[in-house]
Amino acid sequence: MTRDQEIKYMEEMSLNAWPSYRIEFYDGWLLRYSHNYTYRTNSVEQIGESTIPIGEKIAYCEKIYENWNCPANFKIQPLLDPAFDRILEERGYQVRHSTDVMTLDIPGSRLMVRSGEDYLFDNRLNLPTLVYYGPELTVQLKDFVTDEWLKGLFSLNGTSDPTLRRIVPKMYAAIPKRTIVASIEIDGRMVASGLGIRDRDWVGIYAIYVSPSCWSRGYARAVCSTVLREAWRLGAKRAYLQVASGNRKARRLYESLGFTHFYSYWFRSNQGRTGCDRK
Repeated sequence: MTRDQEIKYMEEMSLNAWPSYRIEFYDGWLLRYSHNYTYRTNSVEQIGESTIPIGEKIAYCEKIYENWNCPANFKIQPLLDPAFDRILEERGYQVRHSTDVMTLDIPGSRLMVRSGEDYLFDNRLNLPTLVYYGPELTVQLKDFVTDEWLKGLFSLNGTSDPTLRRIVPKMYAAIPKRTIVASIEIDGRMVASGLGIRDRDWVGIYAIYVSPSCWSRGYARAVCSTVLREAWRLGAKRAYLQVASGNRKARRLYESLGFTHFYSYWFRSNQGRTGCDRK
């Protein structure tokens, strides 16, 4: 498989893993909208050939996103003609949220060593209920996204807007692939989260958050290690994740697990709004 084919493969898996609340297809372009929750789900992605002149298409997208009360964000990834990025720049679009895609061969990964596990509840994927990393660190696993996990995620990533708290659960429910849902709790409060999404021979790592009060305790490493190990048991051979280019702390963690940079993408936006500022 060539590099371009792998990027196309990765872009497809990313779309599967993170559905938008609203989608419109337009002449080979995919217009995604989710009330400004993330750039990825509030942007235009090119997934097919175009027949309509580019200027006309951009103007159409701008009008649609204006009606949706969202900036017009265009995802720029390596498979696109570089001239498209220049066209947007000439129209005054600014680069927003540069992201690095990192990949890993799971057999060669450097995972945290678990000390034990317990199977307390049956599930479709035969996941352990609890995975132990010594006496004071336990990762909990489920095979589906629960309301409790989502509430904990909202607390960790600061989602308080009532509209988002209503629609984001529907976005997670729309994920068409098998999921490995991880969390760490202290006194009944979720302090770390993670989500693995299986797609073909891969697993995507998403929603890695740790409460600031629990930083530097190895929680993110334990969550990632647990998801990767269970995904390998279920047949995944490789893993990918997406991390903000400026997030050096997260990159150090992922590199220590064995992830390496594959490619980068960014968004061109026609407005400097702060609503679309999460991964």
